[in-house]
Amino acid sequence: MVVSPTLLPELNDVLAALVAGQRAILGEQLVGVYLQGSFAAGEWDQSSDVDWVAAIRAPLTDEQVSELQALAEQLFSLPSTWAQHLEGSYITLEALRRLGHTPQQHWYLDNGSVVMQRSDHDNTLVVRWTLHEHGLALYGPPTATLVDPVEPDALRAEVQAVFRDWAADFTADPPRINSRWYQQFVVISYCRMLQTMQEGGIYSKPAGVAWGLAHLEPAWHELIQRAWQERQEDIWGKVRQPADPEEVRRTLDFVAYAIALADRLSSDDLDREARL
Repeated sequence: MVVSPTLLPELNDVLAALVAGQRAILGEQLVGVYLQGSFAAGEWDQSSDVDWVAAIRAPLTDEQVSELQALAEQLFSLPSTWAQHLEGSYITLEALRRLGHTPQQHWYLDNGSVVMQRSDHDNTLVVRWTLHEHGLALYGPPTATLVDPVEPDALRAEVQAVFRDWAADFTADPPRINSRWYQQFVVISYCRMLQTMQEGGIYSKPAGVAWGLAHLEPAWHELIQRAWQERQEDIWGKVRQPADPEEVRRTLDFVAYAIALADRLSSDDLDREARL
């Protein structure tokens, strides 16, 4: 176990408890435990969730799922807000190598939840790219030895598919985007996805905001700046607060703009830099 994987001693204690519990339950079946997402990339903030992946040799048994469920409940009760924001999946070595290549579900613990469930949440090229490029080993060998690299155009194709699918999801379920938390999350996420479309990698929320302000039309700058400001101010307390209707309207307009721009960025007839 890495003694100080992050700059936060309180979070390090939570991660140590996570890994110790997983090792006690899984033994030799556990190959490694890895941070991915914002903490692996080093650009986290107080509103970040704690994304992890556990690499295992074989699928979990029913008994192991039950014991890991109990571990999740135990961790959630720790006196740390970080313990309530752990999010990760248990993925076999075979699936991890080409993660996102074929449809597959893994045992998954969602942010803010204590319920283990089967999910394809982490079965993406985005997660595989992040693990390969930035995965931080809490326990086990380096992540780059366990996962294949991802071609930039394959990553772009996956992200472009998310553009329309995600928009359809929150259009069909308006209460989601009418949350102050979700509204800012949508704006920042579409900035990040557009940056991926142009540059072919996965970048942090601060990097996505900076990229949006540097590259997107000035008409969207105030919306992006307000979304970033919202994130800095007790973002978890805003999950159940209604968003400003005008901000929601502007956000939906921004999403439509982002989808159209992503379509332009995916074409092969122009240089990506010239298409913004």
